[in-house]
Amino acid sequence: MSADKLPKRRSSKSTPGWLMTAVAPWGENAEDAFDQGLVELGLGDCRLIRVEGAMLPMGFEAVPSKPLPMGSLVECHLAVATAQDRGTASAGVAWASAVTPEGDECSIVASLVTDEDYEETEALLKRNLQRKLASRDLEVLAFDVAVDEVTAGHNHHGVAMAALIMPDSLNIGMGSRGRVRAPPIVKQAEEGGETFAPKPSGPTRGSLTREADSGMDFSL
Repeated sequence: MSADKLPKRRSSKSTPGWLMTAVAPWGENAEDAFDQGLVELGLGDCRLIRVEGAMLPMGFEAVPSKPLPMGSLVECHLAVATAQDRGTASAGVAWASAVTPEGDECSIVASLVTDEDYEETEALLKRNLQRKLASRDLEVLAFDVAVDEVTAGHNHHGVAMAALIMPDSLNIGMGSRGRVRAPPIVKQAEEGGETFAPKPSGPTRGSLTREADSGMDFSL
């Protein structure tokens, strides 16, 4: 049967997911900055499966972000860019829904980390996504891009993170989850003093992060 006569196929099962970004410029070390970034992304209470490759699950559907229960087993494409002592780094993830020459609908993902600024990283990421579409002979139907940039604090480690999060793509570990926790309180620097405010939710550029500790003792 020729390609133009093949029946068009679309997955009947929806696989929801969403893009998120976060920055954490005040890590005492790289591991501390990374953990802060996970909390900012809403993945701080999750068990992560970081996946590679361009193809997303059939039936991928972009949806608004939602809080995840403690202990959730989450599949994600994660880009992590690190910087030190006022250095700058950027990370981004993008997805595109597309159709094959045979008419089958599918979705692909691209990720990128650089030492460039936000604008340059976004342009490079879009080009990488275009190349992945072209190499597979795919016609794009829709796409989205999420990029964030971090400048590490003086004598600190920083991280910029971007992720495509798919919490329902796996069929294991669904029965061992806890409650959904409220967002933690984060300290936010303010001219003339300090204020304590809830952390904002959703994908943002330059989201609030934990400030450098000011002599506080967290000894166990």
